[in-house]
Amino acid sequence: MHIAILTFEGFNELDSLIALGILNRVKRPGWRVSIASPTDKVRSMNGVVIEAQASLKDACDADAVLVGSGRLTRDVVADAALMSQMKFDPTRQLLGAQCSGTLILARLGLLDDVPACTDLTTRPWVEEAGVAVLNQPFVAKGNVATAGGCLASQYLAAWFIARLEGVEAARSAIHYVAPVGEKEVYVTRAMENISPFL
Repeated sequence: MHIAILTFEGFNELDSLIALGILNRVKRPGWRVSIASPTDKVRSMNGVVIEAQASLKDACDADAVLVGSGRLTRDVVADAALMSQMKFDPTRQLLGAQCSGTLILARLGLLDDVPACTDLTTRPWVEEAGVAVLNQPFVAKGNVATAGGCLASQYLAAWFIARLEGVEAARSAIHYVAPVGEKEVYVTRAMENISPFL
């Protein structure tokens, strides 16, 4: 099981790395979570440089793809050569997008007739792409999910785990990362957000 987190230049650390951390709470043979990028290294919006663990082609072949966000997402969607490399298929892959990553799924035509969530900054661009934006942190339809707001990445990660490994695995992953003294509150809130879409 390979989950690829698409991470581009100018990426938002909270979106890519929180999801990476939560998704890696699943410990079973064959479970692999990778940062996938079009280049060997990418620099975050705050100057953190990380190395890619997978390519865009690897992401296209992955079982699940989470599209992270960043301050240069509009440059990504304006790059026809880059966009043409992203060939995703919701009939065989789980697809998710965080904040401005939603714009990438919209431009790829993967949100046709699917309402979406995104951050407040990206909302007008997603609406301009013809996608209705909901005022909530998470939504999914079939194999496609979107989340809005950096800390909504926990809902996206929990949804991926619940779909791929089961609800109890999702609850356990969120419980592990939740603050001490607030674990049940965090688990309950996460499950309330994703349960209608499982």
